[in-house]
Amino acid sequence: MNELPQQLANGLILGAMYGLIAIGYTMVYGIIQLINFAHGEIFMIGGFGALTVYLWMPAGVSLLAIIPLMIIGGVICSVAISTAAERFAYRPLRNAPRLAPLITAIGLSLALQQAIWKWYPDAKKDRSFPQFKGEAIDIFGAHIQRGDLFVLITAPICMIALGLFVSKTRSGRGMQATSQDPDTAKLMGINTDRIIVMAFAIGAAFAAVAAVAYGLKNGQIGFKMGFIMGLKAFTAAVLGGIGNIYGAMLGGVVLGIAESLATGYMSNVPGMELFGGGAWKDVWAFVLLIIVLLLRPQGLLGERVADRA
Repeated sequence: MNELPQQLANGLILGAMYGLIAIGYTMVYGIIQLINFAHGEIFMIGGFGALTVYLWMPAGVSLLAIIPLMIIGGVICSVAISTAAERFAYRPLRNAPRLAPLITAIGLSLALQQAIWKWYPDAKKDRSFPQFKGEAIDIFGAHIQRGDLFVLITAPICMIALGLFVSKTRSGRGMQATSQDPDTAKLMGINTDRIIVMAFAIGAAFAAVAAVAYGLKNGQIGFKMGFIMGLKAFTAAVLGGIGNIYGAMLGGVVLGIAESLATGYMSNVPGMELFGGGAWKDVWAFVLLIIVLLLRPQGLLGERVADRA
């Protein structure tokens, strides 16, 4: 029990990263019912964009001063690739059978991963990412590294800002209308193509912020990091109720805490010693997803089809 605050803090940090990435999945699916499996690689590219900005900075500059520039660099790279993918890969297939854009997304994911591996300098091995120096901060009995505070602060800010944008602005209401009925939205004068591009861009920007948080936490990034993080984020989006912004963040937090608790405590349960430790954390994440979907198929905050009708 003495370790419980630390395990909860670890899960919250991990879940906040999952939630930031999951928002991209849930926004795109909520508007055009597309599962963008390339979103994990958009996250990865944001990390390399942020690293590039850091490497361009002169030596001796404080990391705290550079982080805003790193975020901007990562967001620019992620948004550029994401919007280009929407325009040239997904838009021509918008009226095609559902399987076509899904296969395209998987192919695009592999292509982006291999492009970074091939053309980014020294990307064949993990690249070092800057980290904050200094001792961990003690909060309610949990030791939190200074770099982890970044995601704990930015994740709720991003989620709340997006929620206000969607509910209070004209573009946000356009997103809601396009999500409910794209054809009727067009008849009402809404530029649905612009709305869809905006959804891709916002999701990519949040993924870039998550990539900076990932680098600050782990001290390195790699061209393969988008696959597992993207898969976990998609799981979080489904867990929370895909199409729901707050559900994506809730699903990420629940998934992160479940992983952390399973990793820390499962090996101490009599008869379950073989199923504890970090090697099983991914397994327990998907076990949790299966249980939730069996009990509540629409996810934690999702709406049933009957409710929509």
